[in-house]
Amino acid sequence: MQCGTMQKCSVSQGAPRPAAPGGRSCSSSMHGSSQHVMSVVSPKAGHPASDTIIPRVLMPLKAEAPAPTAPPPPQPAKVQPTDLISQIATPVTADMEQMSRNLRTIVGERHPMLMAAADQIFGAGGKKLRPMVVFLVARATAQLAGLGDITERHRRLAEIIEMIHTASLVHDDVLDNCATRRGKQTVNTLYGTRVAVLAGDFMFAQASWLIANLENLEVIKLISKVIADFANGEISQASSLFDTDITLDQYMDKSFYKTASLIAASCRSSAVFSNMGEEQKAAMYEYGKHLGLAFQVVDDILDFTQTSEQLGKPQGQDLASGNLTAPVIFALQKSPELEILIQSEFTEPCSLQQALGLVRKVGGIEEARQLAQQEARLAREALSGLPDGPARRSLDLMVDYVLDRIY
Repeated sequence: MQCGTMQKCSVSQGAPRPAAPGGRSCSSSMHGSSQHVMSVVSPKAGHPASDTIIPRVLMPLKAEAPAPTAPPPPQPAKVQPTDLISQIATPVTADMEQMSRNLRTIVGERHPMLMAAADQIFGAGGKKLRPMVVFLVARATAQLAGLGDITERHRRLAEIIEMIHTASLVHDDVLDNCATRRGKQTVNTLYGTRVAVLAGDFMFAQASWLIANLENLEVIKLISKVIADFANGEISQASSLFDTDITLDQYMDKSFYKTASLIAASCRSSAVFSNMGEEQKAAMYEYGKHLGLAFQVVDDILDFTQTSEQLGKPQGQDLASGNLTAPVIFALQKSPELEILIQSEFTEPCSLQQALGLVRKVGGIEEARQLAQQEARLAREALSGLPDGPARRSLDLMVDYVLDRIY
């Protein structure tokens, strides 16, 4: 019988079946809703045997009405990423506000020329996730250490981390010739390449000076290594443009240098200033590393799934410039056509749009999602040694925030 075909069944109306042992014969037929059963009545004691057959009618059972089912419970409304980040920031809101005020002063007080650039840089709508993580780790580890509050060195560390990150973005915009970031014009667009380079250089130099004044050799080494990692990441990216032989390991190394290194070092440094032992410092480094890698993979996915308005930059800009990210690397394993398009550097009309479509079609985005989920799981596991509290819960929610951006 083929699927989807109704099979009609009927009961034979022919001759009755041979009698069963013991002298009883049974036959049945369906007639509407009634069932008739013919049975043989055995003779009673003291009466002559009889072959009289007496019909016995069995009335059909009344079908029971199905029990009413309760309506499904209402599903909770999905928390939007913007609402989630507000919830995450709650334990450190005052810390973040004080840091924002200090940053403008640090950049602009010695060089008024940079004040307008500083307003553009630090007021461009960014969520300042990196210093937020610094403050959350500071408060969670301070709770573990039994400290009454975070220290001034925690606060200065958060400022340094945001300065380093922002300086790297300013230089990235110059290198990539980006006109907009976060939906606003970049510093190099507004004030020219010269001011943009000087602003980035000044923030790197000022951050280095502030790091030295923290007077902690471990932290100085950690953050100095981050600045070197930025350069390594840029060189790795520049040397692999349009290289379809790039491996996933090479991509992850580059992602660590460009994104995860800073977050990992800042989390460990925050634990250092809370006087944590080696085990907890290492756990915080692992949290920052895997959170940063998940964040970068998600960012690379969004380049394919969000609109230019949502991204604040043209969709597919990474691929257009030859920067091959996780979705592309996974898709290349399944699509020779995509490899040909990339090697042509999208010189033909509509070839970029065709390539973006192929990445979606062959499942590159879904495999990249799985990679991000794997890194997020490792980040969450690294929090196991922290005590329960608002800061620990926000660090856990930060993992959710990173993943929620792709759904």
